[in-house]
Amino acid sequence: MNPRRILHADLDQFLAAAEILRHPELAGRPVVVGGDGGPDARSVVATASYEARAHGVRSGMPMTRARGRLDGTGAVFLPSDKPYYQQISDDVMVRLKALGAPVEVIGWDEAFLSTDDDPRVLAGRVQATVAATGLSCAVGIGDTTLRAKTATGYAKPGGVFELTAANWFATLGDEPPGALPGIGRATSRALAELGITTVTQLAEARPGVVAERLGPQRGPYYVSLGRGTGRTELDTAPWVPRSRSREETFPADVEDRAELHARLRELASRVADDVVADGRDCVRVGIRVRTRSFRTTTRSRALVPPGRDGGAIAAVAAELLDELAPDRPVRLLGVRAELTVPATG
Repeated sequence: MNPRRILHADLDQFLAAAEILRHPELAGRPVVVGGDGGPDARSVVATASYEARAHGVRSGMPMTRARGRLDGTGAVFLPSDKPYYQQISDDVMVRLKALGAPVEVIGWDEAFLSTDDDPRVLAGRVQATVAATGLSCAVGIGDTTLRAKTATGYAKPGGVFELTAANWFATLGDEPPGALPGIGRATSRALAELGITTVTQLAEARPGVVAERLGPQRGPYYVSLGRGTGRTELDTAPWVPRSRSREETFPADVEDRAELHARLRELASRVADDVVADGRDCVRVGIRVRTRSFRTTTRSRALVPPGRDGGAIAAVAAELLDELAPDRPVRLLGVRAELTVPATG
């Protein structure tokens, strides 16, 4: 028997590919999905096709900047259609589960599978199954979930790549920590202040030293990322959203604090309606603030006691906004409710 391997299947350019499924005439053209689809909208890019990425367009980029990079290319800007993407995702995941291997769905366009047999045989079956829907996917193979997910970055688009303990440092050792899933710019800067600028240095760091700079939980966690640590067993329970969120990009930047709080209450009320409809309690409230300079800050706090009351959710969100006290006009505001885990069995 072969050693247990985890596969990470990641659908290529999912939102753009889903749009091309229903608009085949867009194949080969730069396609940008996000917001209401207007190239002058104040929203940001959700997904860009590979043709658009070739011009430097990336997820999270302001739509106006994406338009500037795509002028004269025949690019198409489309609004997000979440119900349609969920429908396409559900079809793919049902097909993957029919392969007979354990499957853990982790989002619209991602799933883990596991096997004790030849992983490349299963990877081929996964890609053929996805191809039957008109989409394509990359497959990362690893001996942990983290290594499998990291391997997918080397497999895109449409390929297969394997990362295990045997080649982890040979492949990633000299890369910056930001090459690892879950380490962003702010964390990379904090690690650099500790003299940690490569994955190998992160793996060799003392967890306590990193904890002093990044916190008692996050410090050891980031060191474990450097070492490629991850799960080897999958959670095959039906996937359910871990949170409900609402956000708004304002037509014009908002500076008045009273208006910000009014918008925040509206968002919190909508989130509370989503929580009630979901039938689970909110256990933690978070907010997201993006200023005119595109600096994005998040903060969260437990809701005590957990519940579904819109007023309670709004009150915590308001406290968080006061603590953040944005010093620049705000272009985007969001509220998130993290939910209780549904009972199983």
